[in-house]
Amino acid sequence: MTILHRTRKLLTAGLLAVLLVLSVVLLLGRMPVGVRYGSPSSGLPDAATNGMDIASAARKQIGVTVVYDPAYRKIPYPNGDVPMDRGVCSDVIVRALRDARGMDLQKLVHEDMASHFLMYPSMTRWLMFCTDSNIDHRRVLNLERFFGRMGWSLEVNKDVRCYLPGDIVTCLIGGDIPHIMIVSDRKSSGGIPLVLHNVGGGTQEEDCLLNYDITGHHRLPRHGH
Repeated sequence: MTILHRTRKLLTAGLLAVLLVLSVVLLLGRMPVGVRYGSPSSGLPDAATNGMDIASAARKQIGVTVVYDPAYRKIPYPNGDVPMDRGVCSDVIVRALRDARGMDLQKLVHEDMASHFLMYPSMTRWLMFCTDSNIDHRRVLNLERFFGRMGWSLEVNKDVRCYLPGDIVTCLIGGDIPHIMIVSDRKSSGGIPLVLHNVGGGTQEEDCLLNYDITGHHRLPRHGH
């Protein structure tokens, strides 16, 4: 066996090993690691009112957050935030959960990523090899992964009755732009829940739940559980 042939065999074996590891990482990244803060209250009588505080907190951002600004900024840690008059879609969720539930997604996501970095898409999506508490929690794909790992993800479907106030919905705009929004406690004239989000003009409450390709449906556990 020539040296060239041996080298090719070693390279092939190494490549297969890398592909196997990446496959396992991607598979594990889609699996919840257990419920850290409780289970979604999808089957409980009070599920319909469980997230009213989240929807209300998001609505208070209307008229306050008036600019869509995706610029990278260095922010304090923990409980860091960009100026309230601006932000992106994920900032609506970060602020609503902080105000309604006292949850600091910046800290929670950072800590989980620091311990399970390969479970998140940072390396494959943004070629990042370490955490960044300035931006990690402001990326939709990281939030989607975090909610799933906490055990808060529900089945995705187009039955509008399944989307309750305070639910968090991730989706794609134009087929490839990740977006995130909060389900409102108000509905359109057709009975479709409105959503609270920032898609370009600041925080707004709009009838567009079914306008996008929904990729994730998440519900926090009951407050206090």
